[in-house]
This record gives sequence, structure tokens and C-alpha cells, in this order.
Amino acid sequence: MALVLIIGASRGLGLGLVKAYVADGHRVIATVRQVADKPRLQAEGAEVLVVDVANPASVSGLAWQLEGEAINLAVYVAGMWSDLSAATAPSQEEFDRVMHTNVLGAMQVLPQVAPLVAAAGGVFGLMSSEMSLLRGAEPDAWLYRVSKAALNMVVAASQPQWPGATLVALDPGWVQTEMGGSAAPLTVAQSVQGMVQTLASVTPADGGRVLRHDGVRVNIG
Repeated sequence: MALVLIIGASRGLGLGLVKAYVADGHRVIATVRQVADKPRLQAEGAEVLVVDVANPASVSGLAWQLEGEAINLAVYVAGMWSDLSAATAPSQEEFDRVMHTNVLGAMQVLPQVAPLVAAAGGVFGLMSSEMSLLRGAEPDAWLYRVSKAALNMVVAASQPQWPGATLVALDPGWVQTEMGGSAAPLTVAQSVQGMVQTLASVTPADGGRVLRHDGVRVNIG
């Protein structure tokens, strides 16, 4: 039985990952932003912590809540969408809302969680997107694209700091979530099944790379 930490698990892909790993018999710790979201995750069999990744003061308490744990797998799922196109300059409020969750939150979480993953020789996946890639970039959702491209760099730059852990960026595909919408070709279950298999296949050689939900290793340029 492995210890799995899912950061941002109240709905969508995070909730789907919790269900999958609990069903596989693993011990799962999940984080949610609001206390009201705890019962749903507890009903799935997860241990639940309340952490708002957009609030550095909230994130700062994560390390002591996990003290003494060796984490085999951590997945940072928390994310914010923005549909602003390149024709529209983001307000500082919108920029901060997206970047605080998608980038700053990850940068706050990594120094607290990565050592615990390294202690187990484990894997830390951070949720990116195909929209983060420079190749084929388009003007839609440019703030979101920028945030996920920055997250890819967070993963690549962090890998040498914790050689005992393998850090990867995950592309879940276009998924039928609140963010992805009903027109997306993948269900949550399909994306989660692929990511679970892909994460299980990770080797140290994958450190710092972008991995697609179907296991394809991606060139980010």
C-alpha cells in the first residue's frame, strides 16, 4: 500500500484521482480549499486536509500536517482557468488569481512536499496542460497558457533540488470537467485511468519532463 497525496481534490480530476487510488487500496491524503468539501472526500475513504494553495499562509501549514510521512506519490491538481484572449490585457486581479493558484501555489507546496516524496523515492506530478506548449500556441486563453508554461519551468527547475524524487508535469488531456466543458473528448475516468498508468510508469529519467495522460513523453519547445 502506497501513500498518495492529492492536492486540490474537491472535484474533477482531483476527486477522480482520489477515487482511483482509494479503489486500488492505497492510503490517500487529499487537500481541499474549503471545510465544506471535507465530508465528500472522507466518504470516499480519504484523509482530508484543508489547504488553500492560493494563500501562502495556508500552504505554510502543510509541512507540519504531513510531518513524519514518506509520500510515494503526490499530485498537484489545483488550478484556475482564464479564457482571456491575447486581445485583452489581464487585470492585476485576474493575473494574480490565475498565477497564484497555478504557479505560486505549486512553488509554495514543492519545498514542503518534495522532501517527503524524496524520502520515499517517489513521484511528484504537477498538473500542466497541452496548452502550455510553445509549439502550436494560439491566442485564446493566453493567461492560462502562460501560467501552465511557467509551471513546466517550475517542474524542470525543481528537479535537481530533490534528486530523490522524480518530478513531472502532467497533461491530462481535454477533459469533461467544469474547466474543460462538456465538448471535451475525454471523460474524467478516462483521463484519470491514463494518468494513473502513466504515473506508475515514471522512471528517474522522466524527471523534469512533461508527460501526457496516455504516457507520451512531450517535447515542450
